[in-house]
Amino acid sequence: MPVIAIEPITKPILVTEEDKHLYELLKACQRKDRKSQEKLYKQFYGFAMGICLRYTRSRDEAVEVLNDGFLKIMNNLDKYTPGLSFKGWLRRIMINASIDHYRRNEKHYENVDISYAKSNNLSPDVISFLGEEVIMNAVQGLPPSYRMVFNLYVIEGYKHSEIAQKLNISEGTSKSNLNIARTKLMKILNLETDTNAEQNG
Repeated sequence: MPVIAIEPITKPILVTEEDKHLYELLKACQRKDRKSQEKLYKQFYGFAMGICLRYTRSRDEAVEVLNDGFLKIMNNLDKYTPGLSFKGWLRRIMINASIDHYRRNEKHYENVDISYAKSNNLSPDVISFLGEEVIMNAVQGLPPSYRMVFNLYVIEGYKHSEIAQKLNISEGTSKSNLNIARTKLMKILNLETDTNAEQNG
């Protein structure tokens, strides 16, 4: 794909034709052009929603987080560095918006029984037999504190020290929540596999 030189805010960079269109769209959004903001929202809605759904209990809650994230994006476009991955930058903002939402609502979440974490007869191969939607629903079914740590550690690759700082918990709590989340998730998915086997048997 050919490269085209353009003049970004700070210094010239080489970008692809696709990058050039995105850059022009972002500049229009910085000027508060409503049509451009709507276009950016629609262009990255699916990508952003996929992130937010993992951190929330429902689609309505995910939309709330997504809209908070896009508001932050529109208000902070001057902090985006042209030439770097816009999706990567957007992803970080959506994750932080999800964390903010969790911390605002943490006191409203119910305490849950964690006795199921002692189960030790779960199959680690179960995920390979299930579809993405089933797995997504299972992750959404995790209690909020476990879902948050599971996503940050397993999906995003954060260290326990980073998670502890972001969620204002201890590293030990982060590790414990991860173990419980994995066990709970595997139990949910094993039950789903058994159900599918009975239906297809």
